[in-house]
Amino acid sequence: MNIFYEPNIKQTLLLNEEESRHAIKVLRLSVGSKLYVVDGKGGFYTCEIRVAHEKKCEVKIVEEQQNYERQDFYIHLIIAPTKNMDRIEWMVEKCVEMGIHEISFIQTRYSERKEIKTARIEKIAIGAMKQSLKAFLPKINEMITWKAFLQKEINENQKMIAHLEEGDRKLIQNLANPKGNYAVLIGPEGDFNPDEIAQALKKGFQPVTLGKSRLRTETAGLAACFTLNLINQ
Repeated sequence: MNIFYEPNIKQTLLLNEEESRHAIKVLRLSVGSKLYVVDGKGGFYTCEIRVAHEKKCEVKIVEEQQNYERQDFYIHLIIAPTKNMDRIEWMVEKCVEMGIHEISFIQTRYSERKEIKTARIEKIAIGAMKQSLKAFLPKINEMITWKAFLQKEINENQKMIAHLEEGDRKLIQNLANPKGNYAVLIGPEGDFNPDEIAQALKKGFQPVTLGKSRLRTETAGLAACFTLNLINQ
């Protein structure tokens, strides 16, 4: 199944240059060929090629589905990115393939990275969305400081922070309820510091653990995403 992405859907639409080249030069599709377009907002469109141009491929919608494979839960991952962005980019790709709805990046006291390239992360998310036959593109937020995060309203009703400090922490799968709206905080390689943990708890986040193993940041993010998807199957 050949999936393409176009956020601005019209009855007759032009694929962008990158998608047009892939359709005509790589896949060698021609006039009358069928392909599928997603808009990242839940729209899944069956289309036929009308003009097979390698820079401006024109397609016509012949069938559409809205809210395609819409999930009845919401996962918002809030994570301090690693110094090596390859690892975070890999995590984003795999989280999108499994199912995630929003990703936010934060700078904490022990963070090794202060900025990210949001456009690159979005491009990776688009590729993963198409590869996994999804029609919803997760929201990718700009990186913010911990102070800005504390001032930000978090709308999810099940808020959790995964940290390594000793204390009463439940397994994430034992705390999260199915069909919930989840916000999960994941710290940097050096974990959150005690003040940050206390501030998160005051903000309504509940402490959780992802198991007995000590996980890398990107592995922890992926483990949280997988677990929340699994309890909603």
